[in-house]
Amino acid sequence: MSKDFEYSLALSSGSLEAYIQAVSAIPMLDAEEERRLARRYRQENDLDAARQLVLANLRFVVHIARGYAGYGLPQADLIQEGNVGLMKAVKRFDPEMNVRLVSYAVHWIRAEIHEFILRNWRIVKVATTKAQRKLFFNLRAAKKRLAWLGKEEVEAVAKDLGVRPDEVLEMESRLSGYDASFDAHERDDEDQGYQAPAAYLQDLRMDPTTQVEDSEWRDHSERRLHAALETLDERSRDILQQRWLADEKMTLQDLANRYEVSAERIRQLEKNALKKLRNAMEA
Repeated sequence: MSKDFEYSLALSSGSLEAYIQAVSAIPMLDAEEERRLARRYRQENDLDAARQLVLANLRFVVHIARGYAGYGLPQADLIQEGNVGLMKAVKRFDPEMNVRLVSYAVHWIRAEIHEFILRNWRIVKVATTKAQRKLFFNLRAAKKRLAWLGKEEVEAVAKDLGVRPDEVLEMESRLSGYDASFDAHERDDEDQGYQAPAAYLQDLRMDPTTQVEDSEWRDHSERRLHAALETLDERSRDILQQRWLADEKMTLQDLANRYEVSAERIRQLEKNALKKLRNAMEA
């Protein structure tokens, strides 16, 4: 399907009422004309034939989209998603199956609208599997007539939809819930006495107990380190201090020049000193 054609459909929905009036004025196709256009598109890839098929059925998309008005989503968006489904149906429609395009397209139109509702009805998805989606829309339709479901009603719905009663109860709970802000504004807290979830998070960095324990552990580790350093000979202790503890650390060659030995010898002394230091601290 042409991208330019899809874009023109999106632009035409700028004013909903004007759009509905415009698509209602487009002449409908009889069965023979529809079959002829479908063959032209299928056999010759005639995009003008596809455009005529889509335009002639846009009013049907509006009719289907109106059935989903109770979900609180913009009608124009529902119609636009339905138009996408219609175009997908036209692309796959086989005129030799001897059915009208609208009968074939209804499933594609509803599928696109359903996906849009599930993506946008809540911040957190209420249905992710195929079975959950079916339960969502069927139970949502039932909830228009019922308050909270009783035990018998739950069992009846579960039986009709071929699911377990606990799945019906879980979906009913999801439908009845609402999205809560993680970080509420301060004025909301003051006016309503409500604290957002973020207010309940524990900041372990500011826990006095943890801070005292960390401070005492650092002091204890420093005392053990200094005590272990005292067990080393003066040269080994100086090498470790210059290589690991000094603000401006010396290189192996710098220390080699100081003690008039090779850099490799300094590396060996450093390795042995670290081993002795580790053993002393572990002891």
